[in-house]
Amino acid sequence: MTIAFQMEEVILGWQIFALTKDPLSLGIIALVGALPALVLLLYTGHLSDRKNRRTISLISLVVFVLCAIAFYQVSFHIESIYSRFGVMPFYSIMFISGTASAFFSPAIISFGTQLISSEQYAAASAWRSSTWQTGAIIGPALGGLLYGFVGAKGGYVVIAALFFLSFIWIFFIPSRGVPQSNAQESIVQSLKEGIKFVFRNQVIVGALSLDLFAVLFGGAVAMLPVYASDILKIGPEGLGLLRAAPSVGAVIVALWMAHKPLSGEIGKKLFVAVTAFGITIIVFGISENVYLSVAMLALGGAFDSVSVIIRSTLLNLSTPNEMRGRVEAVNLMFIGSSNEIGAFESGVAAKVMRVVPSVVFGGCMTLVSVFTTARLAPVLRKLKYEELVSSGQ
Repeated sequence: MTIAFQMEEVILGWQIFALTKDPLSLGIIALVGALPALVLLLYTGHLSDRKNRRTISLISLVVFVLCAIAFYQVSFHIESIYSRFGVMPFYSIMFISGTASAFFSPAIISFGTQLISSEQYAAASAWRSSTWQTGAIIGPALGGLLYGFVGAKGGYVVIAALFFLSFIWIFFIPSRGVPQSNAQESIVQSLKEGIKFVFRNQVIVGALSLDLFAVLFGGAVAMLPVYASDILKIGPEGLGLLRAAPSVGAVIVALWMAHKPLSGEIGKKLFVAVTAFGITIIVFGISENVYLSVAMLALGGAFDSVSVIIRSTLLNLSTPNEMRGRVEAVNLMFIGSSNEIGAFESGVAAKVMRVVPSVVFGGCMTLVSVFTTARLAPVLRKLKYEELVSSGQ
């Protein structure tokens, strides 16, 4: 599934930029994918705490298959469609896919946590991250190669097939039933309880805020088609390499952390990792050397992986099963949507101040967000893993 999503981002990004030659269009396609999540995630989180999470995931995967087929159809008739409608059909399909993602994400994450015991949360977060990142390594590279050798249409056929395989494999995972819940509780009350639970916990709020602003302003990935085409001049095959580089760094760190349990001052480690991530964005922004650019993207992915695993472990240790869908929905609104909103911010900034200054600006703002959060969230900054576990948070 991750391979399919990553392939789709690479092929769609290159296809749209090739048609428009406008970096803002890359930001718009990301924003269109994020809008449904911003509107629906609280409700879909509530739904995943009231309905069968496996069923929601399977229905969403069917929609992903249909969207990939729709992208193929538009690409098959691209000349006539683009002359009449521009890139609007791509935006429309992406909006539908984003809507399915809003249902899918809280359901599949919560369902996955139902499959393991609480003692396995930290290791499971690292394994889940490494598995996702492995797919994120293969996906961009495969997407770039397919676009370069067989075109967008062939790429979308492979994407649809991969989503279908994902459907089959999830179908054969036994259901864990519907979480226990208060049947008398209204939807509004349910949503309020989920939001209150998150915002009462200073550690969770601090961690989510830190990642929110880091991802929001560090969205250099959205501009990679421009770097591959106009700055580094390495074509769609090189774009796949750039997209895969952060995941290479991330999967190495995630595998290491899967075998090395979290311990000690995890709050301080979180702030150091996000600071280093911001620095790699700045260096990447000014680099005109392919090897240095790839190295900075890989390092950025490694530092980001530390942040993801710590945040995921905090959420899993803090949240009861019957509230996990709503808490994950809030988490996804902070983090998941900020990837797309950050991509839109990058597109707007690139339009206003050009691509390179916009990426450097984003890295600098990431550093500002680190220092601000460290000042406003001292509990998170001083947090030790052993204290978190023993306190029962």
